[in-house]
Amino acid sequence: MTKGMIVVESPTKVKTLQKFLGDDYIIKASVGHVKDLPEGELGVDLEKDFQPQYVTLSGKGKVLREIKKASKEVKNIYLGPDPDREGEAIAWHIAEEIDDKGKNIYRVLFNEITKNAVLEALKHPGQLQQSKYEAQQARRILDRLVGYQVSPILWEKVRRGLSAGRVQSVSVRIICEREREIEAFISEEYWSLTATLRGKDSPVPFEAKLVKWKGKKVDLANESEAVAMKKRLESVPYTVSKIVQQEKKRHPLPPFITSRLQQEASRKLSFAPYKTMRIAQKLYEGVELDETGAVGLITYMRTDSPRVSAEAVHQVRGWIQGRFGESYLPPKPNIYKSRKGAQEAHEAIRPTSIDLDPERMKSILDKDQWALYKLIWDRFVASQMAPAVFLQTTVEIKASEGIFTASGSVPVFHGFMALYVEGEDNHRQTKQDRSPEKKDAHEDQEKQLPALSESEILAFLGLTPRQHFTQPPFRFSEATLIKELEEKGIGRPSTYATILSTIKGKGYAGLEKGKFFPTELGYLVNDLLVVNFPDILNIEFTALMEENLDKIEEGEKGWVETLKEFYIPFQKDLEMAKVSMRDVKREQIPTEAICEQCGSKMVKRWGKRGYFLACSSYPECRYTREVEENGEPQKVETDARCEKCGSPMVIKNGKFGRFLACSNYPACKFTQSLNTGVRCSQEGCDGMLVERRTRKGRTFYSCANYPKCTFALWDKPIPEKCPQCDAPFLVEKPGKGGIVKRCHRKECGYRASE
Repeated sequence: MTKGMIVVESPTKVKTLQKFLGDDYIIKASVGHVKDLPEGELGVDLEKDFQPQYVTLSGKGKVLREIKKASKEVKNIYLGPDPDREGEAIAWHIAEEIDDKGKNIYRVLFNEITKNAVLEALKHPGQLQQSKYEAQQARRILDRLVGYQVSPILWEKVRRGLSAGRVQSVSVRIICEREREIEAFISEEYWSLTATLRGKDSPVPFEAKLVKWKGKKVDLANESEAVAMKKRLESVPYTVSKIVQQEKKRHPLPPFITSRLQQEASRKLSFAPYKTMRIAQKLYEGVELDETGAVGLITYMRTDSPRVSAEAVHQVRGWIQGRFGESYLPPKPNIYKSRKGAQEAHEAIRPTSIDLDPERMKSILDKDQWALYKLIWDRFVASQMAPAVFLQTTVEIKASEGIFTASGSVPVFHGFMALYVEGEDNHRQTKQDRSPEKKDAHEDQEKQLPALSESEILAFLGLTPRQHFTQPPFRFSEATLIKELEEKGIGRPSTYATILSTIKGKGYAGLEKGKFFPTELGYLVNDLLVVNFPDILNIEFTALMEENLDKIEEGEKGWVETLKEFYIPFQKDLEMAKVSMRDVKREQIPTEAICEQCGSKMVKRWGKRGYFLACSSYPECRYTREVEENGEPQKVETDARCEKCGSPMVIKNGKFGRFLACSNYPACKFTQSLNTGVRCSQEGCDGMLVERRTRKGRTFYSCANYPKCTFALWDKPIPEKCPQCDAPFLVEKPGKGGIVKRCHRKECGYRASE
């Protein structure tokens, strides 16, 4: 007899659960959200306490009918969408559609998709959590209010299709401000002085840096000061005045939470956050194992808690002892603190079974899945290992009135580092780093000094002055931007991948050599929003709003109250912006450039593809050209090479849109369409989708093999796999208030509003 019906989000999870449960339960998939705010209108009743006007999503009517039909056959209904706010909203929306007369509707949370975990969750089901649902609803309404009310102003003042977002726009601001900080940075010169010395009992020389002169920190501002100091120190004895040796411990890091997984996968695997989450979702929902069928390999991947179950800790400690020995096992389990506001109901991201080690899984998983799984597995195991121990030696050397230091550190015990070492971000040299005493935390790791003794007179081999310059802040990589957002309290684990994908997809920022830089459009939109919407572009305000959403979930604050606090000042900003925001579309900025056709002054105007120069005598004279830089037309260089002459290709704008042209023009007139990076999905076709324009100026995307292949799309293809059906790419479609990503396969129905 059927024990009940289970509803989960994805068809993949259905297959995994069916392997565990057989015919005991009817199992259905909602295939993501079933309801949302309507696309073509605000969908929020501002006069009635922000009541949302949900509608059934396109293609989900059939899904709901099937769930309702199946529910009539059972008494117990278990709603098991993902254990986060979005999953709670899906559960509530399904529950609203089910006739609950005589039915028991439960909420089950699957932190991992393994047989024992699933059976345990079904054994101890809970109830729907209203406060968690209200937190999701408040977040959705906030984003709709900002997106649907600010974006139309940008359409009117700048161009159609642009979007503003409560978190997205703050992220763009952070990128813009960092770029302006870099542009304003003035590099300062400074010098260091390094002595090459040798001990009496060692043939191997070592280096020591000058750190003090006459008891004060050394600050050599230029070459003349460095050379003068060198002369003072070339003919004096160098004597060891002090030796300090101490053991330093380096402790393992906690198992992954979502943001740290995205950062580390970016550093070590070069995975974009969206790719990391797509692969992690697959590992969570279930992978087919030959001997046991489908099983989830990792715990739920959207979490901000480093907590680990006692059973998992027991298993991993046993594995460490068996593999590495007693010395690699700390006396007590390592316990890690959560940040304020973390959802303690969730565990960290860890393997569901320590026995499924990476080597065993190598032949089962594909290359990317295995790389991410190994990263998660190694980090989790290392988190419960003993610390690494280093013997750190610091030698102080006196030379006249100067003090030199040399440091070295050698591993005494590798501890967790025998298995795992965290990737590192770049660090810049600042004015505060001028002192040679200041160095990177791991600079001396694996560097061994010779055996020396106090009062030993050293052999002097020479002095080397070195020039240095302070460096500007580094541009954000995907990893460091996520780290910055997390540290400032902006966004939450489930949003980081979408934020980064949106700001790239909208053209507000691009990636160059793995670093974010703001585009001209990004600067323009950011500056307009900062001036006209100071609150929603305020970093502290955005972080406070995230805290308020957490308080709603914890039952400490009402969702209507929170929305009112936001909307009253926001509404005033809206009305003011409609009147006072710069009308970029219509403004004409005077320049000194002269029209080549009629001799009139040129003006700088904004168009579909950014700023351009136009004749001030328009419409009598229609001459235009690209904005110039150093007297030459501005060119956007690419890595592509001309197929005819081998010169670099540049992006140009023409009558039918953007295209690639040879930089050797007019000597070489080779051109080609602009590649989107997405391969044509037609069976048997190996062409790439390229950007084109109709004669009426509308952009579309078609196969480069035309007319042999006639595949074409109006919506912009993006190289992201569909998380629902694994289609090779998604498409972006501008909607009211933002971009909607959807699967290009209509039968799939996947869509994600931003």
